[in-house]
Amino acid sequence: MDTSDVAKAFAELCKAGKHEEAGERFWAEGVVSLEPMEGPMARLEGKAAVKGKSDWWYSAHEVHSVETEGPFVHGDQFALRFAVDVTSRESGQRMQMTEIGLYTVRGGKVVEEKFLFGL
Repeated sequence: MDTSDVAKAFAELCKAGKHEEAGERFWAEGVVSLEPMEGPMARLEGKAAVKGKSDWWYSAHEVHSVETEGPFVHGDQFALRFAVDVTSRESGQRMQMTEIGLYTVRGGKVVEEKFLFGL
């Protein structure tokens, strides 16, 4: 699969609410995940670590909705725009967030995902 094929399939899974399946299907074993924050989840390496971050996110938040826009493709990268409405299970605070996921593809797999948050 080339980048466009991966981007289309990944985006369709996300649009269908199947974010976990998109990761399972397309993350490379050595995938790197980068978040724009300090702390232990700022940079994770490996499919198991990135899945662990995802599992934590879903256990820590009640997800009301996620809208996915894209993909936007350039070379070996694609981007998706996510509009997320969640409530933190710990604080009870409801939040609406917008983020961009920038994905780098090699050999038909996502080797890096980088998230950029709207201010």
